[in-house]
Amino acid sequence: MGTKISFKRPDGKSVNGYLAEPAARAAAPGIVVIQEWWGLNDQIKGVAERLAKAGYRAVMPDLYRGKVALAANEAEHLMTNLNFGDAAGQDVRGAVQHLKSTGSARVGVTGFCMGGALTLLAAVNVPEAYAAVVWYGYPPLEYVDATKIKAPLQGHFATEDQAFPIAKVDELEKKLKAANVKYEFYRYKAKHAFANETANERKLAMLEYNPQAAELAWKRTMDFLAKNLK
Repeated sequence: MGTKISFKRPDGKSVNGYLAEPAARAAAPGIVVIQEWWGLNDQIKGVAERLAKAGYRAVMPDLYRGKVALAANEAEHLMTNLNFGDAAGQDVRGAVQHLKSTGSARVGVTGFCMGGALTLLAAVNVPEAYAAVVWYGYPPLEYVDATKIKAPLQGHFATEDQAFPIAKVDELEKKLKAANVKYEFYRYKAKHAFANETANERKLAMLEYNPQAAELAWKRTMDFLAKNLK
């Protein structure tokens, strides 16, 4: 199991988080995992544990400062009140810097849903990151300055995603191509949160767990991270 930690942001403020580490910790690469809009719950902690078993030191910054949503209206309220620029440029960047300062030479960033949007912002605003993996999420595209993205990028998107329409992914690709960003995007015939094994428990029509798509996306993620971080 992981442990609670505290680390410094670039501005000097402290942030709490969750750290999961592999058995062979020495010189292991790092990955910052960014929560869905629900918060730092057991499901996303499980993702960090899975990454630790794969050989990564995984840190999750607690973006909601201890709050976790159980219902969609709570999650929407928490997400709406989150400063995305501050979260990406300070909380996530601080987590990347923490991993690098404690033994991980190479560190990547990944996130799901809201965390996917923040992963894209981190690709723009966290120059220390060596790779970024986006899972079904993106911010308003005017906030994505693709010319600042230097790390390779991978993305997993659902063609039937009501929260993040696939047409915008096409627009995002155009921006990345124009800026010569090294990226690979994959599209899955699935709904939003297709890799979240607890999605169906939410009883929301827009969410559906798709184990086949989830397994394929995870394999692609593992290959991508191994290539760029190990």
